[in-house]
Formats: sequence, structure tokens, C-alpha cells
Amino acid sequence: MSQFAISCRAPVVDVSISPNGSMELLSQLEVERLRNIGHGDVYELFRRCALAVLNCDDTFDSADEVYRRYPDFSIEIIQRTRGIKLRLKNAPACAFVDGVIISGVREHLFSVLRDIVFVSSELYRPQESPEPVAQGDFESIRVYPASSKHADVIKNLVFDVLRNAGLLQPRLLPDLIVCWGGHAISREEYNYSKAVGYQLGLRRLDICTGCGPGAMKGPMKGATIGHAKQRISKGRYIGISEPGIIAAESPNPIVNHLIVMPDIEKRLEAFVRVAHGIIVFPGGAGTLEEILFLLGTLMDPRNADICLPVVFAEPSTSQGYFKRVDRFLVQTLGEEVRQYYQIVEDDPVGVAKLMKKGMGRVSDSRRKTRDAYYYNWLLNIPEQMKSPFDVNHKSMAALELSRNLPPSELVVNLRRAFSGIVAGNVKDKGVRLVREHGPFVLRGDQTIMSAMDELLRDFVDAGRMKLIRETYNPCYTIEPVTSSRE
Repeated sequence: MSQFAISCRAPVVDVSISPNGSMELLSQLEVERLRNIGHGDVYELFRRCALAVLNCDDTFDSADEVYRRYPDFSIEIIQRTRGIKLRLKNAPACAFVDGVIISGVREHLFSVLRDIVFVSSELYRPQESPEPVAQGDFESIRVYPASSKHADVIKNLVFDVLRNAGLLQPRLLPDLIVCWGGHAISREEYNYSKAVGYQLGLRRLDICTGCGPGAMKGPMKGATIGHAKQRISKGRYIGISEPGIIAAESPNPIVNHLIVMPDIEKRLEAFVRVAHGIIVFPGGAGTLEEILFLLGTLMDPRNADICLPVVFAEPSTSQGYFKRVDRFLVQTLGEEVRQYYQIVEDDPVGVAKLMKKGMGRVSDSRRKTRDAYYYNWLLNIPEQMKSPFDVNHKSMAALELSRNLPPSELVVNLRRAFSGIVAGNVKDKGVRLVREHGPFVLRGDQTIMSAMDELLRDFVDAGRMKLIRETYNPCYTIEPVTSSRE
């Protein structure tokens, strides 16, 4: 029986919840391990991610704001002879209907338990740092081996998390389309992403996104209708998140398979390793981070034979959004970058046809190279792209954004710069750093910084940085420096 209470900040609920699915059947040793892990830094990580999942109807995209609204929320793992249950106190009331938790939210909650707590005994280790860590700072732990120089270790680690989540299905032909795009987009852009998703669903393609609102929700919502018309009852709507972003982009209720990766770099690696095709919709700094990670990977000469269709898709109301992105990419990385993507404007059917045709090429390529359909083992992700970037004022100011760098190195630093802006916009630690010490400072060559400044100003003017558009204050400043090539 649920007990409702009202907080001065938001309506809350006290309730106990039992699991369903794979976590219904646990040994007593596994249960005890879960309870032992449910304390300290890992517990705080789990608590915050669970709060993000329960806060499913919120319109805030600030993790800091979410935590302030529910300061007394707690979650306890209760041991039972036949398994576990979760005891929630002061949980967001929006996750419940007539005192009963929404089924999709319950699934997401136990997905968080599985990915954050259940695997932590194997994958998480304390971060080694000479500086003291603030209490409750869930970024005080990293996934081991975060600084490993061995690319195969990270590749296998990502595989282990995805396999443990039950995502990888070996008997399916390529059909998974990863869709990227912003959470703060216009209604017209949202409807367009939904129209594309509908056309993908009609062609029996599944959807994977970052699991949040906006362009992450639209393709899934459209695909559900397309799948229903094709009488597909087991369509996959996969959401991949990570602890730093999940509170700002709570999983949308359509997601039927949620995975919480350990950090942003492993989240991005998971996307490109499970993707059979990628569609990018308009977005803000986070979308540029994703694009740069993808291009930095595809530009690696070792990936010359990798087949991965990429389409930048926008409605006419976006007024040439991807032309501006394309101009930025060419100005910073060179003309050759255009060979890795195709821009399609105002044509949902055309986008879906390109993806469907691409699935045949991906199937042929995987058979030829004997790579798995469900996980792209042969994709080579540059080592620097895989290394976690600790966002702070010192690391942001130290980024070398210079035309003297080869494109393969510049793209890594550009990705990190946009990652830092995302952190300053919506991630708890980044927001606190900016509040306490002022904006991050980015320095680089005049040409690069001018191109970045122009693109970011466009994002701000279009309201792409935050959902609460009128209150946005940039978390960064840009300072051009003189270069020998200027």
C-alpha cells in the first residue's frame, strides 16, 4: 500500500516495489552483494539515476534542479528470501497512477539497478585523484579501467554491459537505426523526427536513441505507429544513457529497453557499435559532440571498409541547420569530411529508404568480414576518443584547438569542447563548477574559434541549448589566439 505525502517542493510518494523480468530470480549471494554495494559512492550514483527515472514527466533539463526538488528522496534495497524489493521514500508522484508505479517506469528503475549497482562489483573502481571529492559527487567513481591504453579492454567492457542488459540478439539481421538529436527542439522538428520514425517503423526497422525527450522521443513515437500497422508487437525502442546526463534527459516512456552506460565515452561507443545506420536530427552542443565522435571514428583509416550509413535529416523549418553544421565541419576538419554523411531535407520517406537500402549493404559487409550483426567488433575507435574527459576549468582551457593539429587530433579536442559545454549546461558537476567559478574558457585559432562561436550563437538564438530558453546563460567564453597559420 502506498502512502502519499506532499512536499513543499513537489508531490512525493513512499512505496515498496518488486522487480520483474531478469531480476526476479537472484541467488542469496547475489542479493547480499547488491545490498553491500548499496552504500557509499555507488549508492549515491544509483540514488540519483533512480530519481531521474522516476522524474519521468518533468520539463526541467537541469540535473541540479531535479536534485534540489527532491532532496529527501531515498531508495533502499531490501533483501528477501526469494529476491529483493526496492523501498522508495519521497519519490516523484508523477511516476505513479492511483498509487501504483507505471509499468514502464518500473522497468527503467530496475534497469538502473542492473546497470549501476549489479555490475558495479565488477566494473566500478574509485577514481584516483589527489583532490578531495565533494560528498555526493557521483563522478567521484569511474569505470575501471578508465585510463586503459588497451582499446580491446574498453571494447569488451562495453560489450559486457550491453550483453548483461540483454540487448545483443545474435539471430537478428541488421535493422537497428540510431537516432541522435537535441532535447530542446521546435515542435516542427519534433514532428519531423516522428514522421521519419514512422517511415522507419513501416520498413520494419527498430530505433535506438539517447532515451530522452525531443529528437530522442520523436523517432520512437513514430515507429510505434509504423510497427503497429505492420503488426509488429516486439519492436525495439532502445535508450542508451549515462549517469551524468540521465537526470537532465529522463528516459521517455516509450523506451522498452534502457541501458545506463558508465560514462559519456562508453555511451557513444555503445551507440556506434550496435548501430546499423545513424540518423542525426537538429540539436545543440550534445548533438555536435555525437557528430564529432562519429566522424572522428569514421575518419580513422582503419575504418575505410566499415559500412555505416549516416544521414543528417531536417525539415525545411530548420532553415538550413545542417548546412551551417556542414560549414563548421568543413572549416575545422576539411572538405573530405563530407564523404561520411549525406544531408536530406524535408523528406522522411527518402531518409527511411536510404536506411532500408543501407541495411542490405551492412548485411553484405558483415558477412564478408565475418563481423557480428549485433556488435561491430571491427570498428576501430581512436584511443583518445575512448578516454574519459574530466570536465573542469583547467581541462577546458587546456584543450588545443589549433589548425596545426592533424584533423584526427583536432576532432578529438573539438568533441571534448562540446562535451564540456553539455556538462556546463545540464550536468550536475558542470553546472556547479560554472556557478562557483564562472564560465569555462575555450581558446584556439581564430578560424576555428570564429566557426565555433558562429555555430554556438546560432544554437543559442534558436533555443537549442536549454528547454527553459529565456533563462539560458552561456557556460563558456571563447577567446581566439594568434596562430602561425592565421
